[in-house]
Amino acid sequence: MARNPYQDDRGNKDRSITNVAGIGTLSGLDEGGEARPAPGGPYLIGENMTGGYGKGADILHGCTISVEKGEIAVIVGPNGAGKSTAMKAVFGMLNLREGSVRLDGEDITALTPQARVAKGMAFVPQTANIFTSMTVEENLEMGAFLREDDISGTMSQVFELFPILRDKRRQAAGELSGGQRQQVAVGRALMTQPKLLMLDEPTAGVSPIVMDELFDRVIEVARTGISILMVEQNARQALEIADKGYVLVQGRNGYSGTGKELLADPKVRKSFLGG
Repeated sequence: MARNPYQDDRGNKDRSITNVAGIGTLSGLDEGGEARPAPGGPYLIGENMTGGYGKGADILHGCTISVEKGEIAVIVGPNGAGKSTAMKAVFGMLNLREGSVRLDGEDITALTPQARVAKGMAFVPQTANIFTSMTVEENLEMGAFLREDDISGTMSQVFELFPILRDKRRQAAGELSGGQRQQVAVGRALMTQPKLLMLDEPTAGVSPIVMDELFDRVIEVARTGISILMVEQNARQALEIADKGYVLVQGRNGYSGTGKELLADPKVRKSFLGG
C-alpha cells in the first residue's frame, strides 16, 4: 500500500457495526462522538507482561502493549520475538507471572478468555479460525453466540464490509480461498459487536492484492470506533496503517512509536524492514 487514505481522517464516523445496547457497547465517547482515553490510562493496556506457556520458560519479559479507542496498534518483530504470545497474553490465553491487563480502566488480568469476550474483546487466531464444514452464514451466526438480540442487522453490516461473503453465504467455509476464509474469521469476530478486535497475522499466506484489501477493511473497522490490536508479518505495510507500533525483540519492547515514526527510524528499517 503506497499510502493510507484514512491515516489522518479516522474517527467515529460510522458506529453502525456496534450496538450501544449490545456486548460491544462503545462507552467513553464524548458528545461529539470523538474517542477519548479511558480514565486512568489507555483504553487497553497489557502492562509489564511477563510469562510463558504452562511451566515453561518465560517468553515475554516486561512487555507492554496499549491501544486507544478507534486506534490501530500493530505488533511486529522477527520470528520468535513473542508477538503472538503477547496477543494471547492480552486475551488471557496464558497466565502472567508478572504484569496486568486493563480494559477501559478495569483490571481483567484474572478473567478467562470467554469472560473477556463478554467484556467486548474479540480474537481472531492465525489458523483454525473458521468452522470449515459450516456455511459462511453459519460461521457468522456462531460469532453471535453470546447475543440474545436480533443479529440480522450486524450480519448485513458484515456483508457490506465483505461483499463476497454475501454471495457465498450458503457455501461451506472450507471451500473458500485463503483470503475469503480470513474475511469469514474477521466477520465472525465482528458479530460479537466488539470494543476491541485482535487479529493474529490476518494476511498470512494471502496475495498482495488480498492483503491490501484486508488492510483497507481493518481501517474501515477502526473508523467505527473499534480498537484494533494486530500482529502482522508484513511489517512495513502494517506500520503504514498503524496509529501505534511496537517492535518486539526476544519478548521485550525493542522500539515503539507511531507507525510513521517507526517507518522513519533507520535502526528499525535496517533491522526489521529490510533497509
